[in-house]
Amino acid sequence: MNPILNLLSLLGIVGLCFIAWLGSEDRRIIPWKVIFWGIGLQMVVGLIVFLLGSNLVEGLSSFLNVVLDASEAGAKFLFGGPASMLVAEPNFAAGPGPAGRWIARTVGNPFVAVAGDRLSTDNLNPGFAYVLAFRALPQVIFFSGLVSLLYRLNIIQPVVKWFAVIFQKTMRISGAEAMAGAANIFVGIESAIAIKPFLLDMTRSELCAILTSCFGSIASSVLALYAGLLRPTFPSIAGHLVSASIMTIPACFVISKLLIPETGEPKTLGHIPEDKESDSSKRPNPMDSLIGGALDGVKMVVGIAAAIIAILGMVALINAVFNGISTLVLGASPTDDSSLVTQFFANPLANLLGMLFLPLTFLTGVSLDWQELWTCSLLIGRRLFETNIPPYQALGVFAQSGELSTRALLVVSYVLCGFTHFASYGIFVGGLSGLIPERRNEVASLGFKALWAGTLATLMTGCIAGLFDIGNAAVLGR
Repeated sequence: MNPILNLLSLLGIVGLCFIAWLGSEDRRIIPWKVIFWGIGLQMVVGLIVFLLGSNLVEGLSSFLNVVLDASEAGAKFLFGGPASMLVAEPNFAAGPGPAGRWIARTVGNPFVAVAGDRLSTDNLNPGFAYVLAFRALPQVIFFSGLVSLLYRLNIIQPVVKWFAVIFQKTMRISGAEAMAGAANIFVGIESAIAIKPFLLDMTRSELCAILTSCFGSIASSVLALYAGLLRPTFPSIAGHLVSASIMTIPACFVISKLLIPETGEPKTLGHIPEDKESDSSKRPNPMDSLIGGALDGVKMVVGIAAAIIAILGMVALINAVFNGISTLVLGASPTDDSSLVTQFFANPLANLLGMLFLPLTFLTGVSLDWQELWTCSLLIGRRLFETNIPPYQALGVFAQSGELSTRALLVVSYVLCGFTHFASYGIFVGGLSGLIPERRNEVASLGFKALWAGTLATLMTGCIAGLFDIGNAAVLGR
């Protein structure tokens, strides 16, 4: 435990609010009640998660891990059956003898060296360590169907309304934006459907808050994807992702109300609107809900795969262009020159984003070690273009190799828990514009402000994690 880092995380909360206020549309209006209660709610959740309720988080993680394991049953059947090495059993037993044991662990579970191995991780084919398409993407389909089923059985709605009442009563925001923010803990842009009748007459501040909540939190359908990437090194990651998603919603309201203060009179101020679509007679039967949700998950998986292929391909192309410029202008390739300039051109886009996010990453109190701070900033910066998946994968690799401390792993995993990247811009702005086409131009103009607000909100959540981190490795579930 380093009290200086804890203090830095506390000051980082103030610093992020100040940065948001600097970009405010009206700096004369400061929503003190939203700021006080929003940060207060975050700290209450942080206190429960890190100091008082660690057993609760561990229990939640254990339950979710069972669900995660169950979600791979269909993938196992499709991709090789019970003995599939593409979708290995979580407790897969290695074969007999050193050679058989090494081979099984190479193509099965992530490789961990033990006494007697003559080969190391350098001999591994990284593609077989964790095949994203066979392991993570099918889980998105399962979770999408599961959430749809839970909605049909009216299990999620009471929880959403409970959170909405807390947000509305404490921060004194409108009921519609509170409902949308609470629903974002479980779903994405679909949360706006519950308040569709009120969208057309919403104030500019309300629309920004709804978009910010979409960017700042993660849908439960992709929780499995992120949890699977970090589970080997962070066994209780599932519970922490849930707490991060809950914790970020108040931060989204704080930042969005600082950027675009409320100057109008919301129509749902003082009460929570009823969900017009909650009547079970208007919904399909449970099996139809499960299958329909799974089909929606298929669309999401196709979108995720397409985005990863297109975006990572463009990033590689941009890097290749800069590498060529480096070779022509400097006369040296980044691979054979150790100077700072040529090393920058080796991965220019990630390095540029790392530099831009470095001051913000510092404010989270993640570390005082320069190399570790830079690594964390690179991970957080990459999210803007590459989505969350490559950074989460890299975070797991860094944690397994010991390059990142427990604190860094914890804080960065909280910061990355959000849809604050360009790939989501089209989804959220397009989705909300489709519900209120009359205000399409206004929604589009709010999109980048909401993306910036969501980014600051996830960083604030990382500050809360850093504030309550006391150096206890048990918080990771190890």
